[in-house]
Amino acid sequence: MILYGLKTCDTCRKALKSLPDAAFVDLRAEAVPEAVLRAAYAQFGAKLLNTRSTTWRGLSESERAGDPLELLTAHPALMKRPLIDAGGTLSLGWGPEVRAGLGVD
Repeated sequence: MILYGLKTCDTCRKALKSLPDAAFVDLRAEAVPEAVLRAAYAQFGAKLLNTRSTTWRGLSESERAGDPLELLTAHPALMKRPLIDAGGTLSLGWGPEVRAGLGVD
């Protein structure tokens, strides 16, 4: 299991604490593999972008209108977190449905 997130993100820390066997990939240090990013976008669509982030608010309207995958590649902190890859099954966020799906209380 791989957890993609930011080491400074409280939600990512909670998820990592509940999933001690998960490998953690910090988005600022390493990029999400392109295949995983494309699969996540195909599954979650616009939900993959964190439009409440300071990074998003700092973008111009023309940048926001750009290709979401290019935006996520250029600005990894724009991705909603955490993105969890559990053997090819992707989960986004750390809500009750994600925790239940992963068997975590």
